Parts: sequence; structure tokens; C-alpha cells
Amino acid sequence: MIFRRSRYATVIDAQLDLFVQEHRDVVEDVATRLERYNAAERDEAEELYGDYVDAVETGTELLADLRDNYARTLDDPDAYLREFNRAVAKRLPEYALEIENR
Repeated sequence: MIFRRSRYATVIDAQLDLFVQEHRDVVEDVATRLERYNAAERDEAEELYGDYVDAVETGTELLADLRDNYARTLDDPDAYLREFNRAVAKRLPEYALEIENR
């Protein structure tokens, strides 16, 4: 069986690298909020989980904007959109569910 890189792999890798570099604060905020939620007592957990979800939503919006802006330049963006979402799920799984819904 021969495996080959996807058509948009290089572009998507660069986009995700750029996201992580330029939005390091968002990525770190998500990780920090998840740690706080996981360490929380039961009475604090619900509020902290909401904070975590809000942080994930912020990152997802940034990723979706990055994805959608590039997709607008393509004649047939469907394959790119699928590949981008798969790459997010693999590399940045905390954003995977939300990116699929955008």
C-alpha cells in the first residue's frame, strides 16, 4: 500500500504552524483552562468548564477564519476543507469538534 501526502498538506501544515505561533496566547489559555477544570473541586467545575469552552471557541473561530479565507481562493474547496479539519483533529484535537461545526 502506498501512502502519499494530501494535496493541501504543505499549505495546511504552514497554516497550523502560523496559528500556533501567532495565537500562542489562545493555545496556552485553552491548556490552562483545561488544567484548572481538571483540578477543580466539584462546586467550581461547571463554571471552569464554561471558561474552557469559551477559550476553545475563540481558537476555533480563528482557525475557521484562516481555513475559510484560504478556501475562498479555491475553485472547489471541499477537499481542502475536509483535509484542514482532519489536520486540526490530529494536531489540535481540542478544536476538532467545533471546527467541524463551522
